[in-house]
Amino acid sequence: MGADFHIGLAAEHDHRVSDAIPADGPAPEPNPRVTIPVGAYVTTQDTWSAQWRRAEIPAAAGYGNARSVAVQSLLTSAGRRASAGLLSEAIRRTVFDEQSHDVDLVLGIPLRFGMGYALTAEDAPVHTTNRHTCYWGGRGGSLVVNDLDTGMTFAYVMNRMSHHGLADPRSRTLLQAVYKALTA
Repeated sequence: MGADFHIGLAAEHDHRVSDAIPADGPAPEPNPRVTIPVGAYVTTQDTWSAQWRRAEIPAAAGYGNARSVAVQSLLTSAGRRASAGLLSEAIRRTVFDEQSHDVDLVLGIPLRFGMGYALTAEDAPVHTTNRHTCYWGGRGGSLVVNDLDTGMTFAYVMNRMSHHGLADPRSRTLLQAVYKALTA
């Protein structure tokens, strides 16, 4: 599919990566329900090292741009492109089989989970009135939203970190503008 996305980055790509910029202000207090071993917290500055870039850490060390993240449009394309045949309609709909709906024990916020994604809900950081909307984001504020009802995939990535996580106002503002444009 030509997605230029890496989990663990080869040295030959180092020149293409901009270092993450630490978030402004102090980090929020850690969630008291989550036990993090001493020395296990990763700072933004830690991600600047070659050791970090080479590590294959799927949950925290993905390297790509918004276009490579938007390859998730496989969920929303519904046969409108040649690559759409990679996922059957049954598999695409399986994403929306609710697995849980409660306060996430790590993030400390209400989340409704399907298969592999958070699902839109009134108490969730991403809420739409479209029933078939799923999303996920990164620690610094990145976000991808797949809305099968509109056939839209929205992807936002950045290098300036944020303490807001899934509730980052930068991605939320852009997402709201996209939805507004779709209904104009």
